[in-house]
Amino acid sequence: MTFRLPSYSDFIKRSIFPFLAVLAVFTIPALAATGGGEAVERESMISNPWAIAALIVFFLSYLAVLFEEQTHLRKSKPVMLGAGLIWVFIAIIAPDYGVDHHGLRAAIFHGLDEYASLLLFLLAAMTYIAALEERQVFATLRGKLVAAGFNMRQLFWVTGVFSFFLSPIADNLTTALVMGAVIMAVGANDKKFILIACINIVNAANAGGAFSPFGDITTLMVWQAGHVEFFNFFPLFLPSLAAFLVPAAIMSLFVNKDKPAPMTEDIKMKRGAKTIIFLGICTISMAIGFEQMLGLPPFLGMMTGMSLLMITAWGLRITSDKGDEAFDILEQVANAEWDTLLFFFGVIFSVGGLTFLGYLELVSTTMYDGYGASITNIGMGVASAIIDNIPVMFAILSMNPDLDQFQWLLVTLTCGIGGSMLSVGSAAGVALMGVAKGNYTFFGHLKWTPIIVLGYAAGIIVHFYVNGGLVGVE
Repeated sequence: MTFRLPSYSDFIKRSIFPFLAVLAVFTIPALAATGGGEAVERESMISNPWAIAALIVFFLSYLAVLFEEQTHLRKSKPVMLGAGLIWVFIAIIAPDYGVDHHGLRAAIFHGLDEYASLLLFLLAAMTYIAALEERQVFATLRGKLVAAGFNMRQLFWVTGVFSFFLSPIADNLTTALVMGAVIMAVGANDKKFILIACINIVNAANAGGAFSPFGDITTLMVWQAGHVEFFNFFPLFLPSLAAFLVPAAIMSLFVNKDKPAPMTEDIKMKRGAKTIIFLGICTISMAIGFEQMLGLPPFLGMMTGMSLLMITAWGLRITSDKGDEAFDILEQVANAEWDTLLFFFGVIFSVGGLTFLGYLELVSTTMYDGYGASITNIGMGVASAIIDNIPVMFAILSMNPDLDQFQWLLVTLTCGIGGSMLSVGSAAGVALMGVAKGNYTFFGHLKWTPIIVLGYAAGIIVHFYVNGGLVGVE
């Protein structure tokens, strides 16, 4: 008995798409997050034509992000342009509502504080990742997996499990790229296997990143905002595991047990790789320790660790006999994912502008007060699949709803795993589409969306079951 994939398309058209569309109507306005500034008459400001124009600019800029795969216009460019236009519109109407230049600057610098903390944290993390890649740590891992002699189904599971457990440390984006390279190397002639395995990797990486502040930007944002302590994210392990295993178990039934073609390529780590791995672990520990024991922001620990990496790179350079063993750490800084870092700038300042206009207060009242925390947080996870989980989480943090620890963990989980429903819902999916050379596509992923939805539901159910004792805990 075979399972006919075309039935997926019918199911999507008749149920999933309408559901997403209706939910988006209620949740997309929540992408007016962060704030600051002086009190203004928000209700009248919302109805101002310039404010409406700012909202339209925001939607258009995100529409451009959604079509990045087709237009090849990097996502940072339209969002940064949108941020600038939104604040220009605000500046035009601000005097009519009693907001002077000082008030505008206060609101903008509030967003700058948020962005600077995130930028420095991620810059250090991305530089470490780039250094590990240059030292061929990930290439070595890829080579060992390829040469291990697994059949296709075993490789499906191995890459999925690796993605789930590597993502909490290396982040979901890097994990997806490393494991995706493995899949591309062994499944070059099997497009069906590449598609299913890539979907599994994206889902596993997103699920694994949900229970660690280092695994996903959304989890990091919740941690840095102080709503959940570092070690209090780990109750999400079982819900995240369920979100990974349920779809993986179903999809694995459609993967054959053929052996891939053997590979003889021998890749070894370069000198200093193990030292950098050790320093990376120390840097993560410093970020946690600075925040937990000293009350210092985590980015300070990350930047301190980055200084150790820079000194190590200097030591490798002056003691190197071979040019290929030395490397300049500033080159690794340049290799950081600057498109993503600048995208965050656009997100924070666009959303901050819309919050200043008063849209967030309206949405917070409508959603959290009208539908309740659980339904809203589950809906936000679905919205993150459509819009990207980062702006959705930033919106929620800026709404600053009165949530207990159970609900903060719920929304962290849903925004983390919700992005797996569509290929454009997370950085892992978008990046993998870029390197999969047409084998992993938006519509290819869409055929398996109902299976990912089952995992999404399973993760939420497990969270309600195992973490119910956290209800009411601040």
